Amino acid sequence: MNGALFNHTDINLDDLPDRVRERILTVQDKAGFVPNVFLALARRPAEFNAFFDYHDAIMKRDSETLSVADREMIVVAVSALSRCQYCVVAHGALLRIYSKDPLLADRVAINHRKTDLSTKQRAMLDYAERVALDSDRVCDADHAALIEIGFSADDVWDITAITAFFGLSNRLANALSIEPNSEFFSMGR
Repeated sequence: MNGALFNHTDINLDDLPDRVRERILTVQDKAGFVPNVFLALARRPAEFNAFFDYHDAIMKRDSETLSVADREMIVVAVSALSRCQYCVVAHGALLRIYSKDPLLADRVAINHRKTDLSTKQRAMLDYAERVALDSDRVCDADHAALIEIGFSADDVWDITAITAFFGLSNRLANALSIEPNSEFFSMGR
């Protein structure tokens, strides 16, 4: 539940810097609503811009190996490990849309090992889990195993960066009680 200290419903778009307001309105035009995380982070414009610039750099990066659905799958899997309701629900919706599979996000969030995934996807999520829970033990052998099954060095960086970034995002959403928008629950079903 949303705490009174960081109530995002008190954000007035007209009071925000142009770049922040324009980014929010662009998302609203595309999605039909404003995701709560945008409003929550808008209270600190410099951090808002840095957060979403980095988000876009890692989530929208061109890759021949990692699809948009793969990237969202990483987010769902690691957000479930952090018990981040906002990110599991919001990125679960995006995973359902990009994968065109209405059940995949729920399955990945519960247990990716019991989900029908390709060998590469399973290895990707196993590695992301290791980064999320045991990053001090990640070593060259972990990277080599991903390279051996067809990921590039840039892909390994991307999987690592997405996992690390959403560690930050999960902690912000959890600690600030950012609730998922109700619209996310039915998207892609």
